[in-house]
Amino acid sequence: MRVRHESVPDVRVAMVSEHASPLAAIGGVDGGGQNVHVAALATHLAQRGARVTVHTRRESPDLPRRVPMGAQVTVDHITAGPSVPVPKDHLPAHMDVFADELAKAWEASPPDVVHAHFWMSGKAALDAARPLGIPVVQTFHALGVVKRRHLGRLDTSPGQRLVEEHGVVVAADHIIATCTDEMFELVRLGADPARISVVPCGVDLRLFAPDGPAVPRRPGWHRLVYVGRLVPRKGVDTIISALPRLPDTELVVAGGPPPSRLASDPEVGRLMELATNHQVLDRISFLGGVSRQELPAMVRSADVVVSVPRYEPFGIVPLEAMACGVPVVVSSVGGLVDSVVDGLTGLHVRPGDPVELCRVLRSLLSDPARRGQLGQAGLARARRLYGWPRVADATLRVYAGLVSAAEQTSAGRPAPVAGGASGGGPAAGDGRASSAELVKEGLR
Repeated sequence: MRVRHESVPDVRVAMVSEHASPLAAIGGVDGGGQNVHVAALATHLAQRGARVTVHTRRESPDLPRRVPMGAQVTVDHITAGPSVPVPKDHLPAHMDVFADELAKAWEASPPDVVHAHFWMSGKAALDAARPLGIPVVQTFHALGVVKRRHLGRLDTSPGQRLVEEHGVVVAADHIIATCTDEMFELVRLGADPARISVVPCGVDLRLFAPDGPAVPRRPGWHRLVYVGRLVPRKGVDTIISALPRLPDTELVVAGGPPPSRLASDPEVGRLMELATNHQVLDRISFLGGVSRQELPAMVRSADVVVSVPRYEPFGIVPLEAMACGVPVVVSSVGGLVDSVVDGLTGLHVRPGDPVELCRVLRSLLSDPARRGQLGQAGLARARRLYGWPRVADATLRVYAGLVSAAEQTSAGRPAPVAGGASGGGPAAGDGRASSAELVKEGLR
């Protein structure tokens, strides 16, 4: 690895994202924040001199093995199981083949560092990289133990997830947690705190900005906007249940299957039935999947963007709303506690509580000055802490520490711990700032 200067290494990075291709459409059952994260991180790493290959599972027989995604970024489609979309909960059976193919690729052209995304990618990456002596960085995006805690018997994760995920926790050379809540969970699972850095997900500050067109809306009505996957844990039912006592307010739901398949989607059917029971179906628009380029105009049209999941490992949509200067109301869970400062850059509510959500929204919708204050504070925080260049630089520092440690080990010298001590909060980068310090920094 040739280092140009302190934080811009010319490093060969192998990203592994078994179910979330950076080329995939957003909004489906398994298409969401991880796809956006992997695509944006790879692109911004490349802009800083890294050469990035993203290994993902082939979901179509027509896909070439290697597809350029941009300057110095290539997507490598690995055949492991049928070349069709497979729900991620059914993928463990194909991960041994996936790992074997990774090992073949890395034997032929070894990367300097591997960065795995999600637990199955972590297991496959470790199986392939360890015999070759390549360091592995892990980002989980979601932890099975947290999902099981919140969903209980509704959790559809494979039975072996908790055991194999724990194996990745203790075996990875370094873990990048996306929020402080995840860092604490990882330590409870047995991760070495010295091998954790807190680096958040980022937001595209050029695409998501206050200036630009907004989707037209009903004159004289307030508008709430939800953006994301349509799965029960996302809490769209909580928003619908709050709507009856919010007069002259419409809800726009952007996400889920394409518009042509909305009528047959089980979750859309459940939400429509709930809306019918609450007599608010005429005030809700289900748009289906919306492209990334269309999203900013939709977000700008909102009085409030609402994201009230039962749990949320990080939550990119509230950041995108903040970057547009739009106030947000979010559940006080997971990464949302880091990114949205309650009462200053947005408002927190208890998950699954439509009465509290109604009360908070009613107060906010009746106070345009308050909405403006929250929107401007959220914009300042998004620009200061969550731009992708900052996230990419922090990630490169982790890589540089690991590669330096590997080089010193191969030279027979004691290797330092890569990445620095953890204990950071949002955008900690090298993990040395405390959560309180970062909140203070973001609001300065």
